[in-house]
Amino acid sequence: MSPFLRDTLLVVTLRSFAILCGAIVLPIVGFLFLEAYPAIEKIGWVSFWRDRSWNPTEGAYNLMPMLWGSLFVTAGSVLVAIPLGIGSALFSQYYAPPILARLYRRLLEILAGIPSVIYGLWGLVVLVPLIWQIEPPGTSLLAGIVILTLMILPTIALSADASFSKVPFAYWQATTALAVTRWSAIWHVAFPVAKSGIFAGILLAIGRAIGETIAVLMVCGNVVEVPNSLFDPMRTLTANIALEMAYASEYHRSALFVSGLLLMAAIALLIFLAEIVNRRGIYE
Repeated sequence: MSPFLRDTLLVVTLRSFAILCGAIVLPIVGFLFLEAYPAIEKIGWVSFWRDRSWNPTEGAYNLMPMLWGSLFVTAGSVLVAIPLGIGSALFSQYYAPPILARLYRRLLEILAGIPSVIYGLWGLVVLVPLIWQIEPPGTSLLAGIVILTLMILPTIALSADASFSKVPFAYWQATTALAVTRWSAIWHVAFPVAKSGIFAGILLAIGRAIGETIAVLMVCGNVVEVPNSLFDPMRTLTANIALEMAYASEYHRSALFVSGLLLMAAIALLIFLAEIVNRRGIYE
């Protein structure tokens, strides 16, 4: 086989794989829409935002408490995990002794591989009672934020660490020749070079936080109310689907698929914003 034919075959194969991966999303979205359509047609979009509560047996389908709950627990965990993850990556890459840095990375890899149900079990048995001692009932928004922070922290930290490790050594030689301080070199050299990898890690972490189900279901209390404080129980969209899909029927079941559409829309919006930020970063 000639090199030209081999390269052409490789390109065609890779393009086919790319098209296949992208096409998988279409039937999933189509399935969600078909299942959600009866509720959208009968109940109407407005009811999902303005009904008095979420009580499908009485014809109330307000999704806003779960939507706000998902937003609060995701935003809280991401805001905590970003500085912790990036800071720990900086320490591992530029300040820690090599042996300690290797041990730290192995621990993060183990932390990333722990099943979510184990996080939820630990939170239910250890974290919730600790929060209960501060303010009952213990199952709360705060518990969900802490658990999600632990779950997404390895993603951010490992991505940032890998991005910092790819900064060319010649850049550090240049900063050393200019007698630049270590932190100044990190801020003005390492961060600009590694920002795309760091941002990708943050994006992956947000996606996992939005879609997490079991752990938040176990520690957040599952009360369909908008939390007024960190100690209030709440329910996310994903937990709502997991709790009620087994016995839901007719428009109740269809309304749960509307929740799935909202989650897909949130992910799509996240990707759209990431693309905007990425393009601005390229052209600046």
